[in-house]
Amino acid sequence: MYKTICYISIIFSLILVSCKGNKSSNNTSNDQVISKAVSTSPEMSFDKNLHDFGTIQEGETVSTLFTFTNTGKSDLIIVDARGSCGCTVPEYPKNIPISPGGTGTLRVSFDSNNMPNLQQKTVTISANTDSGRESIRIKAMVTPDPAKQRQRDAQQAARLQQQSNQ
Repeated sequence: MYKTICYISIIFSLILVSCKGNKSSNNTSNDQVISKAVSTSPEMSFDKNLHDFGTIQEGETVSTLFTFTNTGKSDLIIVDARGSCGCTVPEYPKNIPISPGGTGTLRVSFDSNNMPNLQQKTVTISANTDSGRESIRIKAMVTPDPAKQRQRDAQQAARLQQQSNQ
């Protein structure tokens, strides 16, 4: 009986050790697969991540170019690019493969109509990079149009008057 218990214990121990060994070799091969996937994916590198238009007049539409390079190991494909509001419109090479080392441009236009004071907007790019999303930003100090500012001030005064009457 004692020998049987000893044999069962030894067999059980061997099973645990052998399973543990197999598990670690699987992890190593998984790590190698992940490492290969990371090293072969495309990567977007921009010439700048932020463009400052400086001071502009309300109602102006301004634009800038962001140049990017595919510094990865496979073709880069931009699926979508969206501004954080309707006043910011990106133009980009949609679904056009950009080979490793290749460059492209993204034009971002900003319409400052009814957007007085400091404006900061983001363009989010959906691409086949590791993160899947890249972003660039623009900003501008928009000098209010005097006539539109008077209208906004009058509307604000009317709202405040209405609130105080309630």
